[in-house]
Amino acid sequence: MKDILLKVAKAYPNDSARGIARLDPNALLTLRLSPGDIIEIEGKRLTAAKVWRADRQDWSQDYIRIDGFIRQNAGVGIGDRVKIRKARYADAQRIVLSPPSGSHMHYGDEAADMIRRQTLKRPVVEGDILPIMSSGTHPFVGRMEAVPLVITETNPNGVVVICERTEIILLEKPAKSVRSVKATGTTYENVGGLRAEVQRVREMIELPMKHPEVFQKLGIEPPKGVLLFGPPGTGKTLIAKAVANESGANFFSIAGPEIMSKYYGESEQRLREIFEEAQKGAPSIIFIDEIDSIAPKRGEVTGEVERRVVAQLLAMMDGLKERGQVVVIGAT
Repeated sequence: MKDILLKVAKAYPNDSARGIARLDPNALLTLRLSPGDIIEIEGKRLTAAKVWRADRQDWSQDYIRIDGFIRQNAGVGIGDRVKIRKARYADAQRIVLSPPSGSHMHYGDEAADMIRRQTLKRPVVEGDILPIMSSGTHPFVGRMEAVPLVITETNPNGVVVICERTEIILLEKPAKSVRSVKATGTTYENVGGLRAEVQRVREMIELPMKHPEVFQKLGIEPPKGVLLFGPPGTGKTLIAKAVANESGANFFSIAGPEIMSKYYGESEQRLREIFEEAQKGAPSIIFIDEIDSIAPKRGEVTGEVERRVVAQLLAMMDGLKERGQVVVIGAT
C-alpha cells in the first residue's frame, strides 16, 4: 500500500481531542483519500486517525496537523516526520479501557454509553490514549477537561472503528500492560498564541530531553534551567506543563513561598527531596513558581534562611549529573 512522509505540525485548536488529522489536497490525491477516510500514522508507534483537508495556508507544505494525543500515540513530536498510508480497518466488537498507570478511576452508571457517543466512528489501535471529555467541569477554569484513558485491548486486533454495536469495558485500575501517560495532560494546543515563546522553550528543554545524543556528539552542555517572566495569567505554568507532557518528562511543581519554613534546615531539605525525586524519575522538569520569593539576587539577600536556600538551589542545579534530563523552569 502506498505511503508518504509528512512533517508533524500542531493541530488546529478546534481539532484537539477529536482524533482528526489534517492533510493538504496533494497528499489526499497521492493516497487516493477523501475527507472522512481513515489513515495509519507510523512514528515510533502505529496509530490511526480520521483525515480532513487542511486550511489553504497549509497547502503544498507537506504537513500533517495532529493534536498532542495523536502525537503521543504515534510516539512523535512537532517537527518529526511520520509515514502516512490509507488504513485497513474493521468495526470494533469490543474495546477495553483503563486509567493510566498510577491512577484510579470511578465511573458513573452511564459512563460506557457516554464514551461510545463521544468516540463514535473514531479509529483506534490497542495501546492508544483515548481522550474523553469529562462531564464535570474544571473547578477553576469552568470548562470540560479531557481525561486520558488507555486502550488495553481491542477485538479484532489492528485498526478498529468504534461503532454503535461496540462493547466498551471500563477498568477502574490500570492493567499491567498499560504504558505510562504523563499526568499533566496539557498539550501545545492548550497554549493560545505565544508561538515564539513556546518555540524557544522547546529548543532549550524538549530537544535535550528527546535527543541527548545530539548534544553529546557536539560536546554542548544543555541548559540547566529556564526563567520565564511576565505578568500573572499569561501562560507561564501552562507552557511548562505542555513542554513536560510533550517531551514525556515527569513534572514536579513547587510554589516558591511553600518551600520557606521557620525551622532551621527544613527549607533546604524540601528542595533536596524534590531534586532527588526528579533525578530518580528522569527525564523530569521541576517548575518553581514565584522563584523570586526563595531565590532573589544573591547580593540582595538579607535573611539567613534566604541565603541558605539560594545556596542550596545553586548547589542542586550545579550538581545535577543528568543535566539534560532534569531541567529547572523558574517563573516570576
